[in-house]
Amino acid sequence: MTDTPGWASPGSSEQPRDGVRPPADAPAAVPGPSAPPQTTPGWDGQYGQSQHGKPQWGQQPPGGHRPYGWGAPQSPRPGVIPLRPLGIGELLDGAVTTVRRHWRTVLALSLGIAVVAQAGTVLVDLLVRGRTGAATQTLRLLAAMPLQLLLDVLAAALLTIVVSRAVLGRSASAGEAWRDARPRLLQLLGLTVLTVLMGPGVALLGFAPLVGYRFGGANEPATAGLLFLVGLLTLPVAAWLWIRYSLAAPALMLEKQGVTTALSRSRRLVRGSWWRVFGIVLLGKLLSVVVAVVIAVPFRFVGLLLGFDSLNRQGFADTTQQTAAMVVVMAIAGIIAGTLTTPFMAAVGVLVYVDQRIRREALDIELARAAGLPEYGDAGWGEQSDQTPARR
Repeated sequence: MTDTPGWASPGSSEQPRDGVRPPADAPAAVPGPSAPPQTTPGWDGQYGQSQHGKPQWGQQPPGGHRPYGWGAPQSPRPGVIPLRPLGIGELLDGAVTTVRRHWRTVLALSLGIAVVAQAGTVLVDLLVRGRTGAATQTLRLLAAMPLQLLLDVLAAALLTIVVSRAVLGRSASAGEAWRDARPRLLQLLGLTVLTVLMGPGVALLGFAPLVGYRFGGANEPATAGLLFLVGLLTLPVAAWLWIRYSLAAPALMLEKQGVTTALSRSRRLVRGSWWRVFGIVLLGKLLSVVVAVVIAVPFRFVGLLLGFDSLNRQGFADTTQQTAAMVVVMAIAGIIAGTLTTPFMAAVGVLVYVDQRIRREALDIELARAAGLPEYGDAGWGEQSDQTPARR
């Protein structure tokens, strides 16, 4: 069985078709050869018995009677998720399970990325050192943005490969993830820049008049309030675009197609499920923020106890005048938080993509084939492909 992690879309470049399963002659949507054809039907096959005289998966017992306790068959689970449409809890659990089972590769990758990210942040902090007054925080963000963007692309590329293997119950080393992700990095960088411009860029553009007004020295409350309202009105548009194209990165990495095709794939997969995808991604973000805060607060207090900073300056939340020692302490907290939250959010994104394809394109069947599950033979699935609707 091959180790190639790429997942082709149905019919390679064929558009996803809501309401029907892929045709019987469609190429496998996941790595590896399909399981050998079985003499017994697979998914929703005709009722019957195996060569051992036991009912097949998804079949009724002989005579058509279901004894007490004979319910729906348990979904196969070769990896971190069961191969069926997933609930929100199952998606989040799958992300945590990915980090827990494959912690050596996952944490090694995320630790390296977090160290570089925090080193860049510390460097910017030490260079700025509050000399720009109220604009310090904004300048910190803008100065760190290019490096953070590159690191986000690298994290998404490498961790997508790891998660895609974990779905099939396989592992990938850091070297294997880099080898498989490297050919797509440039395209993923372009895709990330586009999605940033379409999502957060819209919100930034909406608040640009307010920022310019305040930097200009004006301080009329009515005008500032009006400009702030204009900025708020762009937030729903930014959120809509952010979720609409949130599945483009895993689509580009796993289907090995171009940037525009990945954007189109994300749009089609999210269509009709925007609120569901938004809820899952938002919940994952909130959990990541909670974890980051829980990690940062003890480090903050340790720094205060050691005398690296003081609460008597401008309040606990002020960071413009932090000492160099406190900056380093908070950077250590950021490294720990990033090491844990980065792979979690990457796994959530990939699993949402997998779940949407299971619901729209019956990807679970091809995943089961690639995982080598003998119940999923080509013949059994093909016989039912025209009659089984996609699941929502």
